[in-house]
Amino acid sequence: MAAASTSMAATAVFTSRIPPVRSTTNCSALPYLPPRVLSTSSAFSTSVKQLSESRRTALLRVKASEESSSLDTSELVSDLKEKWDAVENKSTVILYGGGAIVAVWLASILVGAINSVPLLPKILELVGLGYTGWFVYRYLLFKSSRKELVSDIETLKKKIAGTE
Repeated sequence: MAAASTSMAATAVFTSRIPPVRSTTNCSALPYLPPRVLSTSSAFSTSVKQLSESRRTALLRVKASEESSSLDTSELVSDLKEKWDAVENKSTVILYGGGAIVAVWLASILVGAINSVPLLPKILELVGLGYTGWFVYRYLLFKSSRKELVSDIETLKKKIAGTE
């Protein structure tokens, strides 16, 4: 009984020394500090006030346009359903989609492995800069080479589309 009363007295002493907890909306481990008081005579505080007032008035001037630019989800879903119903080989599309996801996953693993090698990322950056410099010199610097690049891109488009 004596030990219980001693522990209760010690608890009462300790709880009286702990400051009351203030309920704040901040979730910080830092102690509560009172707000900083800015002097009204400084030029900085007046410029901050003017800036905040100008932002406030600018926000009030913004009006919504009459045209609705929001995305209609039901229209999007119905459009996707129509396109999915138009697909003949659904299993092939699912297989290609799954293959693309696996390829992106494997590529990210490969890039992470290459990035972990100490000197290799910097060497690859230098190779990329060198190739970029060569490409600019070869295709973008002179007018005749730009025309050649455009014609090469057009022939590539025709080959991909199957019109050539």
